[in-house]
Amino acid sequence: MANVSHTSGDIHSHPDVSEMRARYARMLGGRDVALVDGPVFLVGLYCAASPWILHYTTSQPPLVTHNLIMGIAIGVLALGFTNTPERMYGLSGALCAMGVWMIVSPWIVGDSPDVGVVLNNIIIGALALLLGLVSAGATARANHRM
Repeated sequence: MANVSHTSGDIHSHPDVSEMRARYARMLGGRDVALVDGPVFLVGLYCAASPWILHYTTSQPPLVTHNLIMGIAIGVLALGFTNTPERMYGLSGALCAMGVWMIVSPWIVGDSPDVGVVLNNIIIGALALLLGLVSAGATARANHRM
């Protein structure tokens, strides 16, 4: 049996380093947006939990359901970005659309929402829009380089 273990702490001497680098590049599709996945998931998680965090479950029942569904959708999108980035980063525009919808939804879905509810949705929407634009921009740059 051959000894393929390397004794130094440097990965550069590993016998499969070129294969590992190529596999990692294929997995990310050459995009450097992996750091966006975590914040997108956290925005979705907060969006889903925000009606209970800000205690507007009794005053805005339609927005409770809305934010729960939108938060789950944003979280699922983030998980898709993480699990299959080569196929999912094309949906960065969907995240932008979700962000815009979150900004305008208190007036469309809600029933005369107060300032706290409106600010909550505007902040969530702005973060989703910003992260979607960052992801879309990085994807466009990566596709331009290929």
